Amino acid sequence: MLLVTGGAGYIGSHFVKAYISRFEGQKLAVLDNFSLGHKKALPDYKQLEIIDCDLMNLDALNKVFKTLKVDSVIHFAAFTQVGESQLNPVKYFQNNVTGSINLVNAMADNNVNKIVFSSTCAVYGIPDFYPITENTKINPMNIYGLTKKMVEEVLMAMRDTKGFSSVILRYFNAAGASDDGSIGESHIDESHLIPLVLDSAITQKPLKVFGDDYETPDGTCIRDYIHVNDLAQAHLSALDLVKQNHYLNIFNLGSGCGASILEIIKLASQITKVEIPYTVVDRRPGDPPILIANYDKAKEYLNFKPKYDIQKIIETAWRWQRNKAF
Repeated sequence: MLLVTGGAGYIGSHFVKAYISRFEGQKLAVLDNFSLGHKKALPDYKQLEIIDCDLMNLDALNKVFKTLKVDSVIHFAAFTQVGESQLNPVKYFQNNVTGSINLVNAMADNNVNKIVFSSTCAVYGIPDFYPITENTKINPMNIYGLTKKMVEEVLMAMRDTKGFSSVILRYFNAAGASDDGSIGESHIDESHLIPLVLDSAITQKPLKVFGDDYETPDGTCIRDYIHVNDLAQAHLSALDLVKQNHYLNIFNLGSGCGASILEIIKLASQITKVEIPYTVVDRRPGDPPILIANYDKAKEYLNFKPKYDIQKIIETAWRWQRNKAF
């Protein structure tokens, strides 16, 4: 059985929806401690086994593996707020790194060696060139990115010592929501641009734009946005790959295109038909001017071809934002 950690979270729940659509009737286990994930993001599918469990509890993890006869893992579970990671690094090292080590220990103890890991472009830090390839120097500029780098290194070691077959997926900026508006982005302390922009459209509370003096065409940071459904499909392909090969592979997942903060605001204003207020404040430390993915490798090995452009991303996010179910 496939075990999905963090499957009640934003990206995890979209993967679960895609998996069940593709493998109708096939059992799937979701493990989440629901500190950030939402039970309402997991409809009452008959084929879904939901386990309330924390990765810090190694004994409980071992019991899950033995009881469910897990054969492969997709690992989404992590804290992901960059700002919080800088203020509370120990929390991030414990949850993201120690939790992941517990997971791979439970896997090894139960003869499970296939894993797809949710990583991030934050491992690159401020790159020397664009677009960013998988060979770009790894130099995280924040604790969140550092914790993901450390887990990547754990998986490399598990490949060499335990024969793990692993695929590492380095996301760029995940965004958007399901086409039917049933699930979407819902964080306690939202820090992602698109939901913040759309919230400003509703509340008319000015959005904070962190700096307008970067070396970009309009002075604001440029990011590569990738729809959450495209990410879900990439995980399905990665799962196929990890089951076939005993090695470690790393893929960037992005659109290959960039949009600046002001471009996002302008497009969101057109889609919502609301003028979105914003105010420019000081830069945040460590914000790279540009982050754009080269996803040629994912295209070759995962047949990864993003279907959603930035307009469709914002349209689906707006559909969700107006009628949030949780």
